[in-house]
Amino acid sequence: MAHDDSQAVEKAAQPSAGLAVSVDDPVKNPGLPPHRARITDKDPKAEKAAERTVYTLFYLSVAASIWAVAAYMLFPIEDMEFTSIRNNNMYIGLGIAFALLAIGVGAIHWSKTLMSDKEYVEERHATRGSEDTRAHVVKEFETANEESGFGRRKMIRNSLFAALVASILPGITLFRGLAPNDGKDPVQLLKQTTWDEGVHLTRDPSGTRIKASDVTLGSAFHVIPETLLDVSHDDGFLNEKAKAMVLMVRMRPEQITEREERKDWSYDGIVAYSKVCTHVGCPVALYEQHTHHLLCPCHQSQFDVSDEAKVVFGPASRPLPQLPITVDDEGYLVARSDFTEPVGPSFWEMH
Repeated sequence: MAHDDSQAVEKAAQPSAGLAVSVDDPVKNPGLPPHRARITDKDPKAEKAAERTVYTLFYLSVAASIWAVAAYMLFPIEDMEFTSIRNNNMYIGLGIAFALLAIGVGAIHWSKTLMSDKEYVEERHATRGSEDTRAHVVKEFETANEESGFGRRKMIRNSLFAALVASILPGITLFRGLAPNDGKDPVQLLKQTTWDEGVHLTRDPSGTRIKASDVTLGSAFHVIPETLLDVSHDDGFLNEKAKAMVLMVRMRPEQITEREERKDWSYDGIVAYSKVCTHVGCPVALYEQHTHHLLCPCHQSQFDVSDEAKVVFGPASRPLPQLPITVDDEGYLVARSDFTEPVGPSFWEMH
């Protein structure tokens, strides 16, 4: 009986071939609705007004792009004041937004009021057509050019070209912000931080000094220089902190691999490295105690702290810069010097 049941289930599981059913009242093709002529098709004045609207929008886009470039210069952010940053972002953003919006609205108004207004039914066919069909496509482009008036309506065409070219200018202008002010060498700007010989290592953000005896095996400390506490926000506190922040860990001295010239850069297994990822500058703050790896959470670059913070995985192109450290007479950790190489992302001046 069980055998018969299994056979019944097996037969029931087989899909049916199905039947082609011909119905007596199939759904009829309703066809296209009657064509409704637009006002611009019936009134030459309305057509001319629509044309003026389109190229006016394109020229307004040009003006908005020029305004975005001018706003970059009229509202500089060199002083790093919150108001300056807000005004710079707002006015440049408004210029770019309106420039692109005017192009979009102008293009839609052009297609809705001036381009050919006919209904078509396109039959489905194979992806690649015959050579005759491909030649016919070229002819269709020529017909589309004629019907859209792209070649004939010179004011619209030229204003569109001008708007598209001008819309690129704000983006190009913003690249100026990547260059340092006053013509200073960016390598030197990134190489010089508030660290210096004898500067105490302090906890971030409390600013309390750190004794070597406080750093236990496997622990990780987020560190800033003590001199940073004297820098106000108006004088660039955040910029200086972004360059000088350090992550300090302790391992057994025998676990550390270091070159002869760097033997005195660590103290009793305590090492300190820049916390700024050498890929794009994200904070490297995740420490894995067993592997001694630092992980950047942005793009997963990994650095081996036990081997001079060399890159072991990810897109970073160079090790994290090391901060040479020692202790003072009271046992507090101090810097031997500033970083000996630029901190932060690598670029063409960095190796």
